Amino acid sequence: MSGQGSGGNVIAALCNIFFPGLGQLVQGRILAALIFAILFFGGAALWFLIVPGIIAAIVYVWAIIDAARYRS
Repeated sequence: MSGQGSGGNVIAALCNIFFPGLGQLVQGRILAALIFAILFFGGAALWFLIVPGIIAAIVYVWAIIDAARYRS
């Protein structure tokens, strides 16, 4: 991937829209992908406690931005 704004980063950001962490996995960052997926799905599973749901929403947006701004 060339860097920020490259086609690969755009594809990775779009992948994160459908499944948080997938964009990081596409970029080859396995640990970051696992962390984003676990934080998002853990928070989403506990949505009824309100705070984990808010954290899940923040992690969701953070994963998209992280994939779009990644520089190798």
